[in-house]
Amino acid sequence: MSKISCLLTPPLAKNKAKTTDKKSWHNLYGSSSSIALYQGALSAEAPLLIITHDTPSALRLEQELQSLSLEQQPLTICLFPDWETLPYDTFSPHQDIISQRLATLYQLSRMQKGIVIVPVTTLVQRLAPKQYLEANSLIIKKGDRKDLHQLRQELEGNGYRCVEQVMEHGEFSARGAIVDLFPMGSKIPFRLDFFDDEIDEIRLFDPENQRSGDKIDNINLLPAHEFPTDKEAISLFRSQYRQLFKSSIDKESIYHQVSNGILPAGIEYYLPLFFNSSNADSTDEKHGNTSTLCDYLAPNTLVAIYGDLDKSLQQYWQDIDYRYENRRYDPTRPLLSPEQLFLTKETLYTALKPFARITIAPANIQTSTQANVQEAALSTEQLEQLAQPEKSKSSAIYFDVKPLPDLTVNHKLKQPFELINQFIQDKESPNKIIFIAESQGRRESVLELLARDNIKPVLFDSLDDFINADTLLGICVNALNQGFSFQAKGTAKKNAIALITEAELLGSHVRQSRRRNKSQDIETDAIFKNLAELSIGQAVVHIEHGIGRYLGLQTLETGGITTEFLMLSYANDAKLYVPVASLHLISRYSGTDSEHAPLHKLGSDTWSKAKQKAAEKVRDVAAELLDIYAKRASNTGYSFKRDKEDYLAFSDSFGFEETFDQHQAINAVVSDMLSSKAMDRLVCGDVGFGKTEVAMRAAFVAVNDGKQVAILVPTTLLAQQHYENFRDRFANWPVSIEVLSRFKTAKQQNEVIAKVESGQVDILIGTHKLLQNSIKYKDLGLLVVDEEHRFGVKQKEKIKQLRSNVDILTLTATPIPRTLNMAMGGMRDLSIIATPPAKRLAVKTFVRQHDDALIREAILRETLRGGQVYFLHNHVDTIEKTAADIQALVPEARVVTAHGQMRERDLERIMRDFYHQRFNVIVCTTIIETGIDVPSANTIIMDRADHLGLAQLHQLRGRVGRSHHQAYAYLLTPHEKRMTKDAKKRLEAIASLEDLGAGFTLATHDLEIRGAGELLGEDQSGSMSQVGFSLYMEMLDHAVEALKEGKQLSLNQVTSKQTEIELRLPALIPEDYIFDVSLRLSLYKRIASCKNKNQLDEVQVELIDRFGLLPQATKNLIQIAKLRLKAQKIGINRVEASNAGGSIEFSDDTKVDHLLIISLVQKQPTMYKMVPPNKLKFTRVNEGEQARFSLITTLINELTQNNVSPKD
Repeated sequence: MSKISCLLTPPLAKNKAKTTDKKSWHNLYGSSSSIALYQGALSAEAPLLIITHDTPSALRLEQELQSLSLEQQPLTICLFPDWETLPYDTFSPHQDIISQRLATLYQLSRMQKGIVIVPVTTLVQRLAPKQYLEANSLIIKKGDRKDLHQLRQELEGNGYRCVEQVMEHGEFSARGAIVDLFPMGSKIPFRLDFFDDEIDEIRLFDPENQRSGDKIDNINLLPAHEFPTDKEAISLFRSQYRQLFKSSIDKESIYHQVSNGILPAGIEYYLPLFFNSSNADSTDEKHGNTSTLCDYLAPNTLVAIYGDLDKSLQQYWQDIDYRYENRRYDPTRPLLSPEQLFLTKETLYTALKPFARITIAPANIQTSTQANVQEAALSTEQLEQLAQPEKSKSSAIYFDVKPLPDLTVNHKLKQPFELINQFIQDKESPNKIIFIAESQGRRESVLELLARDNIKPVLFDSLDDFINADTLLGICVNALNQGFSFQAKGTAKKNAIALITEAELLGSHVRQSRRRNKSQDIETDAIFKNLAELSIGQAVVHIEHGIGRYLGLQTLETGGITTEFLMLSYANDAKLYVPVASLHLISRYSGTDSEHAPLHKLGSDTWSKAKQKAAEKVRDVAAELLDIYAKRASNTGYSFKRDKEDYLAFSDSFGFEETFDQHQAINAVVSDMLSSKAMDRLVCGDVGFGKTEVAMRAAFVAVNDGKQVAILVPTTLLAQQHYENFRDRFANWPVSIEVLSRFKTAKQQNEVIAKVESGQVDILIGTHKLLQNSIKYKDLGLLVVDEEHRFGVKQKEKIKQLRSNVDILTLTATPIPRTLNMAMGGMRDLSIIATPPAKRLAVKTFVRQHDDALIREAILRETLRGGQVYFLHNHVDTIEKTAADIQALVPEARVVTAHGQMRERDLERIMRDFYHQRFNVIVCTTIIETGIDVPSANTIIMDRADHLGLAQLHQLRGRVGRSHHQAYAYLLTPHEKRMTKDAKKRLEAIASLEDLGAGFTLATHDLEIRGAGELLGEDQSGSMSQVGFSLYMEMLDHAVEALKEGKQLSLNQVTSKQTEIELRLPALIPEDYIFDVSLRLSLYKRIASCKNKNQLDEVQVELIDRFGLLPQATKNLIQIAKLRLKAQKIGINRVEASNAGGSIEFSDDTKVDHLLIISLVQKQPTMYKMVPPNKLKFTRVNEGEQARFSLITTLINELTQNNVSPKD
């Protein structure tokens, strides 16, 4: 057993724990609870079930325990995941989740030792009986004799779906003598090769490229669902459904769908009907009574209670009851009672009673830096209720674990490392201290941080290695995220050990910090400057030499130093070699079509003239922008008042966890509203990323302050959806919400307009009718515009007029280029929501020629998993024929049509029926582009996608992929020869950007396809095509800043001067470190574009984590980038150094104090010499890379004194 085991192993019985054993563990601070639980599970000859109060705690525990298992003695650790659906949801969990759950249940019944972690909200779900998995599991072995038809029947009987190409869990395909199969519970699919009726070979295969891999001997096949789907099970379902819901057998009900072999989304909430629940003593192996997770546990299982279960259960049951009451009256979807699906608190406690239990008692003493430590706490009353511990002292175990004091490194203090140094030197502190980093990359960052104060821990591979060594100060990689100190009872101080994580040093949990930083670093110009997608032949802009073409990376030796260069081709086939350290001077060309970019001639004045012309244009634009700024600043608008308690209550009722970007956008909008300046903000977020909640928060602030809100949407369908969503969200508040659309009669519309005028309506939702002069608002305070690019010129002019006295919030998924330019130019404030909601999967996008077999496969793939399909056909005159063709192609589908020329009532009814899954294929026009949200629709097929614009393609693709299912988008086209060049580019752009959050990037592709538009004026070719969009924007930023400061503008002032550093050292990413050229290029650009040291540290961490420890040449590259940042900040144009000395050239407006330079020269005249007009030469032998870096760093630091703040 390891040393850490000896120190933290709790005294558990080695063999069988008595069911009367009830222990409470105390003093487990930080992550010591994970170590104690892990070692307890190792020492006990029984499984350990850990019940957490929420899912995040379960995930964190799993991560920490898996890390300990890798480092020490291996132990089986399973997480039993939640379905990730709300109670009585109308869509199903993703197959991957079902797979993991079935695998855990199967393992539980066989587990003799190990750990299972489950959130209490998952523990209360009723499950399939234990016998179900045993009776429905198959083992397939090499050499088995099995008829192909028989195997197919077995697979279909177990719920597996037959498809053309296996891609996800629960699918199989049969092609001649080959059967592909993706079993539930397996991480990889398998390929069975038959010889006659014998399984000749079983191989693994890759679902992405479909290639076979290693051979194996057998497969364990679990059922495809958590309930049976064979004929007997369907018959039992029908019988029990009729018995329970006598009056609810509607033709379109869930009853008829299951009867026809269709498993509708949300069928999991009818699970008990597939089992014989009428007889608790049933011995029927396949359809016994439902079970709980506790029924799967071995009798000697130990149960650990981690967190306030009572509070979590109370909240969860409130949610269950609320959703049950809200949904129980739908005749097509009658509900089982909550008690049939979930365990009550009392039932759960009774089920846990037979097991020996451990309660992790509260660790109440926390320092300020430990505020985020996950407490494992139950109140005394709850402990008595659940565990009923014996009053004797023996039931309580007290660990000798102590919390750490505040050890935060604070760069604002004169002595940033004062606290950590005090702790290391304190005689009362443990004499063995180890620092914990979450990865090798983070370890390097921690080492760099500590080295600043000469703290040099020794590297160790594991905690145990450190504990076994005599070393007093160490560092290792581990997943523990909160530190503590501990000591074995009765031992000397030398056995005391402190574990210090990054959370203690940095004052926050680093993983969360890194995730947030990633979101924060998304900048509006970064997409244009990114070279990751650069391919040979594409146009780039060099700030000094103009527009050329990228020809690839080339490694050359100059002066004995190996360096990697970008090779650029200019007019007349002239070549320019740009060292990768100067990549900050290069950006992608985003102007007109890259193929027709105007290449410049090296050595001529063409480029300088183009820059001069652009600079003149920039001066005019900057002046006009400042005029707009001035008008906005002088237009005070209305400063909203916010009731903090009401706003907090409204925010807390949001049913999802805010993503960081969403949180930032909400704060920005509310801040704008509270200020005296009239708001004009554009919120750009991908489809389904939470823009509507941003609008709801803004609407709440406005209504709560007595103002009216108008929400302008492009389509009637979207107006209706927003109306329903807003009604739900504001249900608990006295807010009057109305909708104006063509679904209302003229009389109803007039009544709504009258209410608006009298102030009886707080929030009005509608299409362009909202902008008509006939509507007089009593006191309009906020206008929310959804998808502005869908409105016409007249509507936009009306919105423009409103901007002078009303706060405007614009929401969009793919802003048109002009809107994007305006936001980037500062005329409108911009917030980007680029972080997808948890567990959202990117939509798989395929561009294919029209093919009936493909269409049938796509529709069947979706409908057989209980989903729905959009088939987009944008021609009303042929839409009915297309629908008939689809019906003939897929007879089992339920097909309906929808288009904008239908009567309003008919269209509303059809969309409502589709939403309620009465149809599973809808053949429609682009009317659904901003239509209703249908979570169960996860496939969209677009006919003649080449006729659609990029924003349309993106919006339409966003109709699917709004649940945890993998969604698919098929873009059908004619033959390539019949498509225009621009159409091909649009399709390439949409297909290449499958990533969640691609909307903003797609808008920049639109800029390149259509040509970048002027910021002011309607000409979409623009003078910026001469210099490229990103350089134009950079020049504009400089011009605006200079004019704000009242400076006269020159060409030099509208282009920033970049610092050059030449140290005669190899500075590159070697090919043997990262082979892929485009990846190297992307990383070079990222390093060159970093704006501060933290960003460079992040890149370094990523490099180490992905590719291993840095080669010296790559370390040099990053070090030079750090020096460049420092030098540029104080106005240094160029730094040069070699073995014998070097020089520093200052800019005309350098921030370096001239007296400092004079002092250097006077004190050391033999070393320093000033060469007019602005060069400082130095003579000093500095052989070796580190000596050279040290000399230049020291010199720049000396010159930096009194110029920048310490944190820089």
